[in-house]
Amino acid sequence: MTHVAPHAVPRSDLADTVMERLVAVYPAAADEARAAQAAAYMKGVAPFLGIPTPARRALSRTVLAGTPRPGEADCTAVALRCWALPEREYHYFAADYLRRHVGRCSSGFLPVAHRLITTVSWWDTVDVLAVHVVGPLVAADPALASVMDAWIDDEDEWVARTALLHQLRFREETDGERLFRYCLLRADHPGFFIRKAIGWALREYARTDPDAVRDFVDGARERLSPLSVREALKHL
Repeated sequence: MTHVAPHAVPRSDLADTVMERLVAVYPAAADEARAAQAAAYMKGVAPFLGIPTPARRALSRTVLAGTPRPGEADCTAVALRCWALPEREYHYFAADYLRRHVGRCSSGFLPVAHRLITTVSWWDTVDVLAVHVVGPLVAADPALASVMDAWIDDEDEWVARTALLHQLRFREETDGERLFRYCLLRADHPGFFIRKAIGWALREYARTDPDAVRDFVDGARERLSPLSVREALKHL
């Protein structure tokens, strides 16, 4: 696991304010026993403060009270500075912040998202970034779909998982051909998180076009893992 380099963080008065409040408020609510349980549940990917999600989000509202809407540089600074801290709750804060303000970011934010996805990587942050940050960026700028075409072949499974999941909330705007192509490209991947993502993406698209998903799975059943097939057809 790597940490982001300080020199990569743009200057931001808003980030200064947010971080000053955040590192005062979150540790005050830490719970050592909960922290140990959370770290164990997340396979030791990062240490935790031990703040339950409802309490953490309430604290986040306190941290952000009265702050202005951020620009892209502010979002970058908050995210990278949070990710540079060891405890996982700070990463959650940043992911929630980006989810809320991704509309303030341009296509140029995608490399920052990539850095977050590949730093202290696990499903808990990657999936939020994939669906609620990368997805909206691609939806706003379809030219970024070509970047997803590169990501699906990435040797980092979390980058590939992001490519598989970025259309999860596109519904009628889903590029079904691209989704099915991605699923076939990674159908032989041995990793649980890729196989699960294939099934999840197909299952979600089945809410919009169940016949297309059923036909795809029927035709690709010999290539798809049993896990992917089971997940894809769960509600069909």
